[in-house]
Amino acid sequence: MDLRIDNPETLGTAVRRRRRELALTQEEVAGVAGTGTRFIGELEAGKPTVQLAEVFRVLAALGLDLEV
Repeated sequence: MDLRIDNPETLGTAVRRRRRELALTQEEVAGVAGTGTRFIGELEAGKPTVQLAEVFRVLAALGLDLEV
């Protein structure tokens, strides 16, 4: 999946899309990533104040990479 990530909303969309492709719930992703379900919901909603370290754990749990 190639998607230009240039704002929190686009990142959230990419995370949600991948989670759904893998047929995972937010709870399941949170468990694998070692974060809370609330964080997953905020990330998918594009909340701009999410913690970057947690974002990378979620991306890794979903098999996604962020490239610059």
